[in-house]
Parts: sequence; C-alpha cells; structure tokens
Amino acid sequence: MSEILGVYFSYPFVRYAMVVGVLIALSSSLLGVSLVLKRFSFIGDGLSHVAFGAMAAATVLDVANDMVVVLPVTIGSAILLLRTGQNTKLKGDAVIAMVSVGALASGYLFLNLFSKSANLTGDVCSTLFGSTAILTLSISDVRLCILLSVLVVVIFTVFYHRVFAVTFDETFARATGMKAGRYNLLIAVVTASVIVLAMKLVGSLLISALVIFPALSAMRLFKSFRGVILASAVLSVVCASSGIFLSILAATPVGATIVCMNMAMFALCSLTRMGIRHP
Repeated sequence: MSEILGVYFSYPFVRYAMVVGVLIALSSSLLGVSLVLKRFSFIGDGLSHVAFGAMAAATVLDVANDMVVVLPVTIGSAILLLRTGQNTKLKGDAVIAMVSVGALASGYLFLNLFSKSANLTGDVCSTLFGSTAILTLSISDVRLCILLSVLVVVIFTVFYHRVFAVTFDETFARATGMKAGRYNLLIAVVTASVIVLAMKLVGSLLISALVIFPALSAMRLFKSFRGVILASAVLSVVCASSGIFLSILAATPVGATIVCMNMAMFALCSLTRMGIRHP
C-alpha cells in the first residue's frame, strides 16, 4: 500500500490535490460551525449552485479563467442572500431555495443551449460531483487556496469573540454596539470564496457535506464553542485526507469518497451521548 501511495504522490497533481483538499476541509469546517449554529447550513448549497450557474456562463462565453466570473458572482450572491434573508417577508431558507434551484436550472440550460463541448454530460457530472477537477489543479489554484485558508484562520483567530457573539446571540451583540452586520457579511464573503474553491474538490452538489458534517460530528464530542471549532477542524482534515487516500487506492471518485468518510465519522461520533450546549 505504501509503495502504491508513493508512486501516486510522486506526481505533482496528486500532491496538489492533497494540499488543496486538506486546506479546503479546514476552511469549510471553521465556517461550518457558525453556519450550523445560526441555522444557515444550506447557504453552502445555494452558493454552490450559484457558482455552477456562473461557471456555465463562463464556459458559454469562453472565458479563459472562469474564476474571474465565478468568484465575484458567488460573493455577490452571498451578500444578497444575507441581506434578503433578514427580510421578514422572505425567510432565509426560502431565499436560498429559490436562488439554489434557479441558478442550477439556468446553468444547465445555458450549457445545453450554447455549449461547445462534445462531452456535455461528462462536463456537467464533473462540475456537480467533482470527479476529475481535483486532479487538474494548477499551481495558481494551490496558491489561491493557501492564501484563502490563511485568511480564514486569521479571521477566526482575530475576530473569535465577535464571531462567537454574532453566532449565539446576534440581537444582544447589536445591543452592545457591535457591528454584527459587518461580521455576518465577512462570514458570507469568506464562505462564498471557500465554496468556489471547494467545487474542484467535491463538486457543487456535495459541498454542504464539508460544511455540515464536521460541525455536527464535533458537536457530539464537545460542549464548548472553542472545543467544537477545534474538533471540527481536526475531523474535517482527517476525513478529507483519508478520503483522498482511499480514493487513490480504490479508484473511487474523490468527492464522493470524502463525503462518505464524513458520514462514517458522524456515525462514529453519534455513538457517544455527549452533545453541545450553548455556553
């Protein structure tokens, strides 16, 4: 087994996949705790479908670097979801559902009507499930992922207490004079950026697993917010790295394998009777 892994990791694209996979898992897990506790878990689904629609538009327009289109559109949608979700007439989950379905349908329609590729089905499946995109990463993708991961870690380190306050009691945070809207906006923008990169790892349909499962697993092991944050990061990195290893050895799709590892970890953590309580 070690010899097989040694041969595979002699190739740069496999090493790139491991680095990006671990960093995206780390970033997603940190964001996931706040999103799950704020009952905004499905923002990952909504934004990933928006990113799919933007990627489809970039493909139709023959844009050389689709990140130029996908990243600004996804970040703009994150801000829109945050603003609209605070509207009393349109609840957050309803807005996410509308944006999610609309963007996914529009993207697929554009690809069918205007695609220049002869393998439309393969391209769509790769984007939705991340089957091969993780193995086509460039050094610029890796650098961008490292930069974003460092940014996420710095944000959670510097603004830890403010993120904590906004996560558990936003009304009280506003009453104390804290600019809660700014921190919500910061979380939304960083989440959108992570999701765009995560599409290359697990695909747009499976991104929510990286956000939700590590946080829920950690909540079954620890009671404090800090403990859940740290445990979520560790569990997510373990599942991502083991999923990539297993996919190499068993020749299975990388994204689906990582998600299944997260599911297995959640089942294992659920065997305990410990649960999180709001501090």
